[in-house]
Amino acid sequence: MGNAFGGKGSVKIMNITGETFKLKTPVQAGSVLQNHPGHVLLASDAVVHFGARAKPLEPHHELKPRRLYFLVEQPSLPEAGMMRRVRSGVHMTAKDRLESLMLSRRSASDISTVRSASNADESGGVRVRLRLRKAEVEKLMAESKDGADVAEKIVGLCMSGGGGATAERDVHCDGADRGLARQGTSKSREKRVGFSLIEEGEIHLVAS
Repeated sequence: MGNAFGGKGSVKIMNITGETFKLKTPVQAGSVLQNHPGHVLLASDAVVHFGARAKPLEPHHELKPRRLYFLVEQPSLPEAGMMRRVRSGVHMTAKDRLESLMLSRRSASDISTVRSASNADESGGVRVRLRLRKAEVEKLMAESKDGADVAEKIVGLCMSGGGGATAERDVHCDGADRGLARQGTSKSREKRVGFSLIEEGEIHLVAS
């Protein structure tokens, strides 16, 4: 098939634009970098195996004949701080690997911490979900003077959930812990409390 490098005693250097040039051996990496300040030299086989984690060649490294080397800009971050990049099983050309390497190195310097959005309401309201039997709901409504009275009794059920007669009522508190429910009870007279019957035997209580 012939020698693609044009000679047994030469090495091929490729930059990020895909342009290549050849150098006769023996030659060291430092000799190449003298004319390209701010760059590093990478062996193509190291890029294939390690991607962005490939280590630059030392200036005294002797370049091997009939090998391909990549000339890239020196990364702004140390190698230890770079993100891992999953290697693709798709066959890539030398230029594709070089471009992929540069993109991963560039993105590593632009990484910023993404803050997750808060799940809490801006109004600071507490949402409690209860499941009661239909008979229990009717009993609560019959024994209460108004909606606020019903809501206060429902909060009491949530606080005492699990054990004794409450276990028979099948009470479940979702969306707020007992600490929040206890806080809502202590300030039930100061906060506006309401409830709505979503479906048979299920109540949504909102305190704001």
